[in-house]
Amino acid sequence: MTLFRPCIDLHEGRVKQIVGGSLRDGTVPQTNFVSDRNAEYYSRLYRENGLVGGHVILLGPNNEYEALLALRAFPGGLQIGGGIRPDNALGYLQAGASHVIVTSWLFPEGKFNLSRLQELSLLVGAEKLVVDLSCRKKANDWVVAINRWQTITDVKLDEELFSSLAPYCAEYLIHAADVEGLRQGLDWDLVRHLSGLANKPLTYAGGANSLKDFERMQTESNGRIDLTIGSALDIFGGSEVRFQDCVEFNSRQHSGV
Repeated sequence: MTLFRPCIDLHEGRVKQIVGGSLRDGTVPQTNFVSDRNAEYYSRLYRENGLVGGHVILLGPNNEYEALLALRAFPGGLQIGGGIRPDNALGYLQAGASHVIVTSWLFPEGKFNLSRLQELSLLVGAEKLVVDLSCRKKANDWVVAINRWQTITDVKLDEELFSSLAPYCAEYLIHAADVEGLRQGLDWDLVRHLSGLANKPLTYAGGANSLKDFERMQTESNGRIDLTIGSALDIFGGSEVRFQDCVEFNSRQHSGV
């Protein structure tokens, strides 16, 4: 059953919506929206509307304060990712995160390190760990992109990778970095590819621009993939999708209507 999963993206201590492919160290990224409200506001909004399982993503440094505000406003309701390592993971869980989301730490020098995954999974518990496999297209494959999607690895999103991850995590989060923030449509080829690999709950983010994307995601993934909408949402300055419509979509899904 496909559901809407909300997000709070933090950059330089502000809630923002950024074109993912424009993130580069030392440069100003292309930004769709900068909120005049803090992370706690969005966290409370999600809590009041019963939206469990959204993610807070720290895009670089100076976001810790806002992240903690969000977690404490919705205990057990939000996942957190961005710079997660063994030395900070438990602190975020204790602050109220339902799960920690790990990415770059699993890929030292761009290579997947299973022992690191096992270490973190043992520390926090597989049921509390989400693996972020955000990716970019490379030739005919999708490969993991780390370091705020700046570093392209040679790690393919394939059955072998998902099989190796499955015993050690609860979910996957995948940003399609090539279309992230563009509001020009999802990478449906990637969605179909992922639907055949997903052996755990999986959330896709990147390019959504219509409420109809939920219905198509339900069909294309056989209900195996949830969807995040960011820049297109009215609460993030977008004009394509109303937040309240997403809330009502989830309500219909839960009720079976």
